Amino acid sequence: MNENKELALHIYQDAEMASYTLTKLLSDLKERDNKIKKYIEEILKEYEKWKSKTKKFLKRNDSEISDVSFFVKMMTKMGISKEVKSDNSDSAIADLLIKGISMGSIDMEKKIKQYKDEVSYNELELAKEFLKFQEKTIDKLKDYL
Repeated sequence: MNENKELALHIYQDAEMASYTLTKLLSDLKERDNKIKKYIEEILKEYEKWKSKTKKFLKRNDSEISDVSFFVKMMTKMGISKEVKSDNSDSAIADLLIKGISMGSIDMEKKIKQYKDEVSYNELELAKEFLKFQEKTIDKLKDYL
């Protein structure tokens, strides 16, 4: 696979998984009075934008778009439900999200370093912009700890 397409696919899959996770989390928090819910909704909207943006890029470049596997999604769903039942405080939810987004940002940083000499300037900037979004999200989530 072309490196530009692989980098964009990585962003797409990260955004897709985050969107799925945040939607599930909001569903689990629906009947609860968490202050963090409003910020989770904002994060979800941003991930949805990233998902759409990278999907368009991949389609323009005739790339195959593969979603995250059903198994991974089911494992995530069960993990979220377990965590929310265990501790649904804003602090615990923020901690859970920080850990998940941090994993994604570490992977993104590795991809950027791996492909920095292989991809076009535009694709590299797209990846850097996505990483910056993730880092800002983590910083804002720390306010809820």
